[in-house]
Amino acid sequence: MTTRRTDHMAAAVSPFAQALETAAGAAALSPSSHNCQPWGLGRATSTTARRAAADLTGADADEYLVLALDRERELTALAAHAVEMEVSCGVYWRILLRTLAAQGWTTAAVRVLDGDADPGAAGLPGGGRPFGAGWPTAWTPLCVVALRPGPLSGERPADLHESALARRTHRGPYGREPVAPGLLRDLEEPATPGATAHPVHLRHLTERRDLRAFAAFVARHAGRDFGHRAAWRETHSFVRRDTADATARGDGFTLEQLFGPMSRPRRAAMRLALAPTTMHLLGKVGYHRVLAAGLADVVRRTPAVVTMGFAGQAPTRAKQLEGGARLADYWWRATRHGLSLHPISIVLQHDDLRGRLERELSLPGRTFFVSRVGVAGSPAPRSHRRADAAVHVSF
Repeated sequence: MTTRRTDHMAAAVSPFAQALETAAGAAALSPSSHNCQPWGLGRATSTTARRAAADLTGADADEYLVLALDRERELTALAAHAVEMEVSCGVYWRILLRTLAAQGWTTAAVRVLDGDADPGAAGLPGGGRPFGAGWPTAWTPLCVVALRPGPLSGERPADLHESALARRTHRGPYGREPVAPGLLRDLEEPATPGATAHPVHLRHLTERRDLRAFAAFVARHAGRDFGHRAAWRETHSFVRRDTADATARGDGFTLEQLFGPMSRPRRAAMRLALAPTTMHLLGKVGYHRVLAAGLADVVRRTPAVVTMGFAGQAPTRAKQLEGGARLADYWWRATRHGLSLHPISIVLQHDDLRGRLERELSLPGRTFFVSRVGVAGSPAPRSHRRADAAVHVSF
């Protein structure tokens, strides 16, 4: 009987190349700041790369994958973007590993390459490039995982892909009806198939006074980012002219995704108003405050806001990736319940504002995610993906 069960389990495990293609396709749909998609994925296939991965993880495994930050795609205008990039990579990584586990590829060992630890210092070949000459020079390795065939996780890869495809960043109006308390409690529960407890503080704001306080904070301070020349220039570089432009580039967002459907004349006027030079000039007469007030009005009419924070003010890379994993699980589950999210990252991207928000709302730890939560009144356009979003590099 034991042999038959083992044989059945082995037969159910997908060949790794096929499983990786499926998992990477789902993970490529992950959300990221400005839809910049800053992740890279490598599969260790050469002798040098596999030896390095085995040494790092301490596991002799069938397969090794490496998560990377693509420095050519990361946001850099603000110091807070460093955390956003690694959290975004953590979201991608979580969806990838969940989809692999659903196909029978289980995690045998994980090694996070902390930012203050040079992999080359561990006696590995290649110095700062421990995985050999095939490793892309623009990629910073974040995490290595060793994988072996094992029992299926119980999730269906098709369900994971369907939820990833259905997930939206919806910036439009939400229904005013409260989100059911039982549903919010379910979203607060971190346990998912194959998951462990994440060291993330999660809180829902649903009381009217808290929502009003948060909306007032947005009205007072969200204009900071619109008026920050370097930050706005970087943000504007991700604003796409139209759907065709977004499709061709495969990243960023259109004006319709930001502000909803609009006529051609209004689109032309918005493009002019949002240009960095124009924004700088209009900022002198308070245009950034007008934009902040508009965002605050949308927030004010939202039934719930979710906040997530690290336990401490100086999270390690491992904590940041775990934060991304917690966010991935939350957003996946919210999507399955028919809820939409709209991150309000603008209030977290300056350390003094983030600290003030934490104090005013009594948020513990270091807040890394704040988002509206609710039922959207109309479908949101799908975010575009670059042509190679689901591709991995063999090295």
